[in-house]
Amino acid sequence: MAYLLKEITIHTDNSEDGMDKISEVWQDIVNGKLPLMFDSVGVFQQGLSPISKYSNYESDETGAYDLTIFTATPDFFAQMQKKVQTGEYRAYDFDGSNIQEAANKAWLHVWEDKRIGRICRAFTTDYESTVPGEYTKDGKAHCYLYIAVKSC
Repeated sequence: MAYLLKEITIHTDNSEDGMDKISEVWQDIVNGKLPLMFDSVGVFQQGLSPISKYSNYESDETGAYDLTIFTATPDFFAQMQKKVQTGEYRAYDFDGSNIQEAANKAWLHVWEDKRIGRICRAFTTDYESTVPGEYTKDGKAHCYLYIAVKSC
C-alpha cells in the first residue's frame, strides 16, 4: 500500500541550528524518505509544488516559528495573487544560480524592506516556493515569497 504525507511541520528559528533542521527536512523530502513529493513507494506526484508555510511566530524573524512543508496545486498561486492584489500579502520573486542563493536574496530583501519601513509584516502566515533552475524557463533558480503585511 502506497501513502503520501499531506504536510510536515517542525518548530524552528533562523539560528544556524534551525537552518540545519530545515535543510535536513528538505533533504528527507527530496530523497523520498518523507513521502511528500514522492509517495511511499517512490512514485513522483505530478502537478504538485512544495510550499513552505511559516506560522505561529513567537515574535518576529528573530524568534521561533513553525515551518510546515506541504504540496500545492497551481490554484494555490492564483489564490495568493488575489491576496497580493487586495494588499493582504506582498509578493517577492528573486532568482539565483541555485535555490539557496535565490532564497537568501529574497529573505534579505524582505528584512531590508521591513527595516526601512517599506512594509509592515503581520507575522501571521507567510509562504515560500523555491524552484530549481532546471524547472524554469530562464534556467535560473527562483524564490517566490508571499509575506503577510499589515498597515503601519
